[in-house]
Amino acid sequence: MRCLLCQNFSFTVICNSCQKLFLQPYQTIRVLHDGFKVYSFYRYGDIAVLLKTKHTHIGAAVYRILAKNAMQAFKERFDFDVAVDIIPVDDIPKSGYAHTAILANVLASKYLQPYYGSLRAQNDVSYSAKTLHYRQTNPRDFMYSGKRNENVILVDDIITTGTTINEAKNEILKCGAKPLFAVTLADAREL
Repeated sequence: MRCLLCQNFSFTVICNSCQKLFLQPYQTIRVLHDGFKVYSFYRYGDIAVLLKTKHTHIGAAVYRILAKNAMQAFKERFDFDVAVDIIPVDDIPKSGYAHTAILANVLASKYLQPYYGSLRAQNDVSYSAKTLHYRQTNPRDFMYSGKRNENVILVDDIITTGTTINEAKNEILKCGAKPLFAVTLADAREL
């Protein structure tokens, strides 16, 4: 096959050379209006073409590579000595896989345990290319079925306005769990 970025022959969808050259993460922190932190590793514009493979036949492989490059070092820096639940946002499989489940899986460790299917949207609205007003007037209506009284980390692929993360965080709080922060691959905020 050919590398998506350089078009050279490769055993993976993005060759090792391109991963080292183009996919070196740099951690940013966005603090939402209520003080909730969202850690991201890429600017959306830098990897937009890769993120748009989300629901294609190669999307799962692309997301695994992005997650491994971005989140491996991140999870090693956090020193948890108690269990923390990793909650992928709306991990409903589309095109044969759930992109947020792939991200949560990469974060798994001795103390970080993914809980799949525990935060699902009841409203199947798409926020892609939608305004803040549209997002605020068309909530996802999340339902949390995970453990209560647990520390959790939310995982999503992109933060744009923060609407999805805020709604997910508020649902988890309402159900008695404690969201510590969120992790996303990319931040779509213009810097």
